[in-house]
Amino acid sequence: MSSDPGDHDEAVRGRVLQPGDAVAIVSPSGPARRDLVEAGAALLRSWGLRPQVAPHAYARRGYLAGSDSQRAADVNAALADPRVRAVICTRGGYGAQRIADALDTGAVRRDPKPVVGFSDVTALQLALWRTARLACLHGPGAAWRGERTGAVSAESLRDALMTTGPVVLKRDESTVTAPVTVPGTATGRLLGGNLCLLATSLGTGDVPDLSGAILLLEDVEEPPYKVDRMLTQLRRAGVLSGLTGVALGHFTRCGDDTSSGIPEVLAERLTDLGVPVLGGLPVGHGAEPLTVPVGVPATLDASAGTLAVSPAVR
Repeated sequence: MSSDPGDHDEAVRGRVLQPGDAVAIVSPSGPARRDLVEAGAALLRSWGLRPQVAPHAYARRGYLAGSDSQRAADVNAALADPRVRAVICTRGGYGAQRIADALDTGAVRRDPKPVVGFSDVTALQLALWRTARLACLHGPGAAWRGERTGAVSAESLRDALMTTGPVVLKRDESTVTAPVTVPGTATGRLLGGNLCLLATSLGTGDVPDLSGAILLLEDVEEPPYKVDRMLTQLRRAGVLSGLTGVALGHFTRCGDDTSSGIPEVLAERLTDLGVPVLGGLPVGHGAEPLTVPVGVPATLDASAGTLAVSPAVR
């Protein structure tokens, strides 16, 4: 159902959410735990929103949350429902790529609404950018883990959905990617997300043109040599040519410990691109991840350690 919007490159934004708005909870990837989704739904209700759990959100088919047709149907129903003002994925895992070509992107262009998630959900967000130029939110899913996503994560997600102010992230010196920095300032559209999904999308048409863009990268449980391999593949494919900057989030459990070699690999593969690089951003699979819009203009100041991003809602 997807179609290419051609040369149109302006981000399409959904309306800022207000108390009373409905929010769809869908599982486009791996199976979700009911107790965690119920915790996420309770959080949304505490903000005055009305969470609606999709019919197959708790389905399970091995490592998938139900069949491809069930998962696609839930996502498309949420995209087409005029009462739904945001679509929040329960979790990542695997499976989003299997339904990316079935997305009803015509519905997205008629009635845009942010799609929230990260990790495997990057595949959906890349497809929605290519076909509808939809601004999405890279952030925690609705399967809410209080021990990892606490009050700071919750406030960040609420603000990204329910306010129209810029999102400003600051470097966290305690994160493994914090040492990876090339000083300087860059402006451009923030695109990207999970490194593995970006590399896996090569050849599908969903990898965005990153000319003039700031690239966001994060990952989990990928050893240094695999991170090296994925970055090398992107470099050889020409994907990293024309970037204005690189923003690095969490690279969680990517080795035996925090000195596993990840900073060295990232520095070797990214700091010779001739653009500012900012590591240490609290985005991804680590503790208290923040929500950041993708597909919208951003300013990266590696010297000051900040990334300021325009809202994904209007």
